[in-house]
Amino acid sequence: MPTLLLVDGSSYLYRAFHAMPDLRNAQGEPTGALRGVINMLRRLASDYKADYRACVFDAKGPTFRDDWYPDYKSHRPPMPEELAAQIAPIHDAVRALGWPLLMIDGVEADDVIGTLSAQATTRGIDCVISTGDKDLAQLVNRHVTLVNTMSEEKLDEAGVLAKFGVTPAGIVDYLALIGDSVDNVPGVDKCGPKTAVKWMQQYGSLDDIVAHADEISGKVGENLRAHLGFLPLARRLLTVKCDVELPQPLESLTSDGENADALRPIYERYGFRGLLEELAKGPKKTINAPAPAADATPSTEPEGSHRTHYETLLDWPALERWLALLDAAAVVSLDTETTSLEPMEAQLVGMSFALEAGVAAYLPLAHCYPDAPEQLPRDEVLAKLKPWLESAAHGKLGQNLKYDRHVFANHGIRLAGVVDDTLLESYVLDADRSHSLDALVTRHLGIKVISYDEVTGKGASRIGFDQVAVDRATDYAAEDADVTLRVHAVLAPRIQSDPKLAYIYRDIELPVSQILFDMERTGVLLDVGSLAAQSNELGQKMIDLEARAHAAAKQPFNINSPKQLAEILFEREKLPVIKKTPSGTPSTDEEVLSQLALDYPLPALILEYRSLAKLKGTYTDKLPRMVRADTGRVHTSFSQAVAVTGRLSSVDPNLQNIPVRTAEGRRIRSAFIAPPGHVLVSADYSQIELRIMAHLSQDARLLQAFADGEDVHRATASEVFGVPPGEVSSEQRRYAKVINFGLIYGMSAHGLAKNLGIERAAAAGWIDRYFARYPGVARYMDETRALAREQGWVETVFGRRLQLPEIRAAQVARRQGAERAAINAPMQGTAADLIKLAMIAVSGWLDREQLGTRLVLQVHDELVLEVPDVEIDLVRERVPALMEGVAQLSVPLKVEAGVGLNWDEAH
Repeated sequence: MPTLLLVDGSSYLYRAFHAMPDLRNAQGEPTGALRGVINMLRRLASDYKADYRACVFDAKGPTFRDDWYPDYKSHRPPMPEELAAQIAPIHDAVRALGWPLLMIDGVEADDVIGTLSAQATTRGIDCVISTGDKDLAQLVNRHVTLVNTMSEEKLDEAGVLAKFGVTPAGIVDYLALIGDSVDNVPGVDKCGPKTAVKWMQQYGSLDDIVAHADEISGKVGENLRAHLGFLPLARRLLTVKCDVELPQPLESLTSDGENADALRPIYERYGFRGLLEELAKGPKKTINAPAPAADATPSTEPEGSHRTHYETLLDWPALERWLALLDAAAVVSLDTETTSLEPMEAQLVGMSFALEAGVAAYLPLAHCYPDAPEQLPRDEVLAKLKPWLESAAHGKLGQNLKYDRHVFANHGIRLAGVVDDTLLESYVLDADRSHSLDALVTRHLGIKVISYDEVTGKGASRIGFDQVAVDRATDYAAEDADVTLRVHAVLAPRIQSDPKLAYIYRDIELPVSQILFDMERTGVLLDVGSLAAQSNELGQKMIDLEARAHAAAKQPFNINSPKQLAEILFEREKLPVIKKTPSGTPSTDEEVLSQLALDYPLPALILEYRSLAKLKGTYTDKLPRMVRADTGRVHTSFSQAVAVTGRLSSVDPNLQNIPVRTAEGRRIRSAFIAPPGHVLVSADYSQIELRIMAHLSQDARLLQAFADGEDVHRATASEVFGVPPGEVSSEQRRYAKVINFGLIYGMSAHGLAKNLGIERAAAAGWIDRYFARYPGVARYMDETRALAREQGWVETVFGRRLQLPEIRAAQVARRQGAERAAINAPMQGTAADLIKLAMIAVSGWLDREQLGTRLVLQVHDELVLEVPDVEIDLVRERVPALMEGVAQLSVPLKVEAGVGLNWDEAH
């Protein structure tokens, strides 16, 4: 049966615009929506072989619905300028890709799609509509199906019923009841999807519901009766018109395929290198590759794709041949397939290698499904590969090779020769974007790769990689190594063309990755008994707090239920509602409770209870369960490519956010201990961001204060409050400290007033006086904001680039947030660079001296080392000196080092 494929182009372009990052070409023109639409159309054309097809867009100007209802879609903001600039090239690209393009004045794209789908049904033609618009579910019938390219959802008649609870014939009535916020068509107030479905199941159609409106009780019944006059118009507005006069017959909507001559200038102008590469190859172009062994398993990818030549290595001759190729190659792209995402648990299932674009191989080692082909013995293969894997002279590149280091270490191999990592390349170039391999391939190559979900399934039905068919595993694994090599070929020249970024990548990020691997492997010792005792004490305190909360509320309630708490606070106790949740109910979040706690006892009790519950659940209960049986230690994973400022973060467990201002939080730190015969040494940069502020701003007073070794907060208090340094009170120093750190983070007068509990006018006066005393700081802030607006980014002292995509945003709050980030990011980013340079300096010294001391933790501006007793004096002397000497700023760097049997004692 013939098929008609229809694309809701207007839906596509908005979804592509919001889904893709802020991509731009060399001229600064936005390209994200264009790239997204091209990728979706190419994928759709590949997935659905259609006899007829069209891409339909909304035409400019009003439609007949605007005549019926002047408020129709009236709330929609104007199209973003970045998207409007891409409309013309999107239309050009659609036509060049071989899609007939339709835009009909006076009607919407939905109406054109509805008309074509109705014509197809009449003629017995199957119709597939690609859209994300739920309104089009009304068109579904036995010939018409909806597909959502982004979510891969398909809706036939049964699918519509399962998703919405009504048949396609009931969709318009259903939408009239609940309303359509996208089109500004109001529904019955408080009538959500569940209520609408219940009414339709009980009464039938909208007309039947209207006829029985008097029988529906409660507030929602009243709302229905108040809305009866609008329902007929709502139904008319939401009904897709299926008799639009079209300029051409359905049978003319055919395609001759992609027009390379028309696509080439589009791809060239907008910098789509991967798409240009495919275009240059043509449908049957191949590249030179090593001849496959007679029994090598070829990839099943159709001819002409980017998977030019992938092999499966199943016997010794094939492996020996590839070993020779690996040995001769200057750099090889390497990837592993494993049994687990947990680095220290993962066992090898197979590994893949890529030599050049399109030339890759997969070496299966542990696929164990029924009838799996015989594979080479893993231990013998690893013994063969170990010299190459551990050779520093043989270059390897990959995506997030820190993980692969762990995998090989689990098999007794120390991976060496890592020369490049695409995760870190992307992070250095575009810290604010996603760095997953799929995202990099989409962004830089413009091709679709096989996803992990496609080979293993999802959710409860997911299988382990060792259960994936070897031929399918080859396509997936070899492709990963292949596209990693291709992404590197795009990113590396960009980094090398900028000496500052090359320094950040080559001299900071790559060495730190190796150090983090060693730290993760080492782990830190934990006093499980101490945590168990604390957990019990916290539980007892929580029971007491719950009882006191019930007494304060004069009734029992579920203290963990925001709904019940809101009823107690705002309905029974009549406390002021400070803010509401997105659903319109009064919020009981921490910010609200903190404000209420200033005047009312119950919110204060709830806050304290939540604080203890978080400590108990996140740390005292959880940490003991994370101790590995084979090491007796906790092994956090350090994330190197997450924070846009360059800071490291840790997960499983997160050791960055243990509260240290409370006795309970410090006690958790005290459970991190040194083994017998050792101590922990904590080396911490002192007031590092204030020192960086002094360096960046070159403010004379601030520079002098640090040069003289003054207490900077006391010096600031002296300046702001106009008193001699010796007469500064503890309260004035505390205020000055808040001002110093607050201004670094872009705190406004409102924020300062809120933080200190003072009037806004007083806070504004103190800020004015601060800037009058420290004019260099004010000048730095003004100049940094202006520079950020001009170029869209700022940078650290060492050249790390910090992107600010919201700096020109039309929305004031987003723009102001970006301006605050512009001021803080260079300081926080420079601090991140300094601690990484400190890690490199300290780790290098420990290696050169062959000491027993080991780095075990890095938290913000602090390094924690596990030190044998015999090395304590040496480490206390040398580590601060090394950390202070990693850079020469306009003010001296200062490091304070403490020693203790546990982390809290040492800090």
